[in-house]
Amino acid sequence: MPVQSHADNVVRDTAGRSIRVDAPFTRIISLYGAHTRNLKNLGLDDEIIGICPMDVWAGKRTFSYHDGLEKFLAARPDLVLIRPMIDLAYTALVKGMEKAGIIVVSLQPGSVDEMFDYWIALGVLTGKVNQARQMVCSFKNEIAGIQAVTQAIADKKQVYFEAIHSRMKTFTPGAMAIFALETAGGVNLAQDAPSVRGTNIAFYGKERILSHAHEIDVFLAQKGAMNQPTIEMIKNEPGFDVIRAVKENQIFIVDEKIVSRPTMDLLKGIHTIADMLYPGMLEKGGVQ
Repeated sequence: MPVQSHADNVVRDTAGRSIRVDAPFTRIISLYGAHTRNLKNLGLDDEIIGICPMDVWAGKRTFSYHDGLEKFLAARPDLVLIRPMIDLAYTALVKGMEKAGIIVVSLQPGSVDEMFDYWIALGVLTGKVNQARQMVCSFKNEIAGIQAVTQAIADKKQVYFEAIHSRMKTFTPGAMAIFALETAGGVNLAQDAPSVRGTNIAFYGKERILSHAHEIDVFLAQKGAMNQPTIEMIKNEPGFDVIRAVKENQIFIVDEKIVSRPTMDLLKGIHTIADMLYPGMLEKGGVQ
């Protein structure tokens, strides 16, 4: 089952809620940074009455799932956009909002195909379906332009892409971060990574990483709230000194916001990774 789906004016979310949209929602609170980014990209502004504390949008009030129910009720939203983690961990808040008549929708796509459906679902909820379709279209066009250049690389670099350093975790093959890596012309060395609890994160372990030590041309790590690696930390990890990428100083850190979030910023992530792996290649290929 897809993470979210839409048929005409009905949106089905991750938790199985079916929301019939007879008119666009106009008082929306977003509790996930990716939702906020996408709503902005769809051209919404006055309709957004609340965003997350980490989001940047001038003049918008911030809300968090740590806030009390009263704060949400006082703002009188007609739609609160969340993600599955909030649904599972803050049940009382979610149930309280729903009891008060606020529509709650939980969305978080796990793959690029699901991301396209998710953008359209946001379009259905906000009356911006045409803009959402345009987003999908321009994303696909840009990807095609990048792939035309990267697919022609004869000797592709082999990459280990770290998701969480302290736990030796990588990404599952279908994850957005791996899509970004492969579109940028890299080869994912951890294709046998098993998913952890159905997420996009996979436990890999030091032993398995080191079994690829001589093949790893580039060691790539994402940096974000859950993972704050530094190049020194990776270099000084016991045993990592045998990894080719470590010996040759081919260690790079990339912001998780541009590789793991379902937004148009994924294009920036692909460009960033391509420049790390093959400096100047996209420009030479005429891709801006």
